[in-house]
Amino acid sequence: MRPEAPAVVTLSALFPGAARPQAGLFVRERMFRVARRLPLTVVSPVPWFPGQGLVRLLRPGYRPMPPRLEVQDGIEVHHPRFLALPAVGRWLDGWSMALACLPLLRRLRRQRRLEVLDAHFGYPDGFAAVWLARRLGVPVTITLRGTEVPLSRTRLRGRLLRRALRRADRLFAVSGSLAALARRLGADPARVTVVPNGVDAGRFRPEDRAAARRRFGLPEEAPVLVTVGGLCERKGFHRVIECLPALARRFPGVRYLAVGGPSPEGDWGPRLRALAASLGVDGRVRFTGPLPPDALRWALSAGDVFVLASRNEGWANVLLEAMACGLPVVATDVGGNREVVCRPELGIVVPFGDGAALEAALAEALSRRWDRAAIRAHAEANGWEGRVETLVAAFRDLAAGRAAEVSPARGAAAGTAGEGAA
Repeated sequence: MRPEAPAVVTLSALFPGAARPQAGLFVRERMFRVARRLPLTVVSPVPWFPGQGLVRLLRPGYRPMPPRLEVQDGIEVHHPRFLALPAVGRWLDGWSMALACLPLLRRLRRQRRLEVLDAHFGYPDGFAAVWLARRLGVPVTITLRGTEVPLSRTRLRGRLLRRALRRADRLFAVSGSLAALARRLGADPARVTVVPNGVDAGRFRPEDRAAARRRFGLPEEAPVLVTVGGLCERKGFHRVIECLPALARRFPGVRYLAVGGPSPEGDWGPRLRALAASLGVDGRVRFTGPLPPDALRWALSAGDVFVLASRNEGWANVLLEAMACGLPVVATDVGGNREVVCRPELGIVVPFGDGAALEAALAEALSRRWDRAAIRAHAEANGWEGRVETLVAAFRDLAAGRAAEVSPARGAAAGTAGEGAA
């Protein structure tokens, strides 16, 4: 053990790479900053089943397969395959993932490249990590990111999730609401720490609004709403589109910039386009498709108000990213959204499922004069530095604690052997 600089292995099935460049960017942003302080290897298991390639003949984007090893910014990202049948047997994914990763992690352990195992998402990743850590003799952490909320309501996977949360050495919750959920599910409160995600205020910054609007073909003087996220039901693009007819009567030039593409949760793109057409607002909605991280600030800078009408969130990084570009936020009161939009001068939080409240909040946000410098200052105060320091200190403490457990045992074994020899 090297408690002063323990080698960390991050286990997360959701991680960006050549096959899925937009997946799990928030995991990479967090852990690659940790990698500036501690040695890091990433293991990102990929779901697979026999004949999967035949499915891609009909659905080309189905479960894209990355190479088994990628190197990103000098950091190895491994992609072992684990058996996962589509739509059935999801409660087996944790064990399947663990068994698929075990040979690789054993090798990393022998090479002293695994001293702390760091999982993201409570199930299946966290469950697999706890199982693996017990067999490899290393401490394990789990970062809760929001999927735990719906999973906790399921029967089999919910039971496995609770087991993982009780057995992990440390839990990091990206919001206070998730920390409270972990405690309700039986986690030891002393092992739960809130470590929100941060924002890179150098990457996310205001750009010239007129230039940004020209990029996306938006009228220079139009009121513009913007949302960034996967085009799935949870993110709520359809809830915003449903508000547009009423908003157009009050703001005749209103436009909606919808930034994103298909996600692991589904592709609602065709359905959203059909909805906009049926409501007669298709000319007001601009779908950009997915954008790389360095292009997102241009989309955000083209807007007047950022809106996130999602059903569930952990800690939505995009809220701080929008604020870093000077945008006020309208968000639903789910997950950690209220913890990010924590003051009235930053935006408006509305009850989820209340379309009238969402419409009224959007109208108010478009009408108000906002102190955009103060909004950006709030984002700047929520940078990554403090978050990373907390994580690094925790990894060091865990490694030191495990080293202290191992050393007395070795000393006792040596003493017993000496007495026998005498």
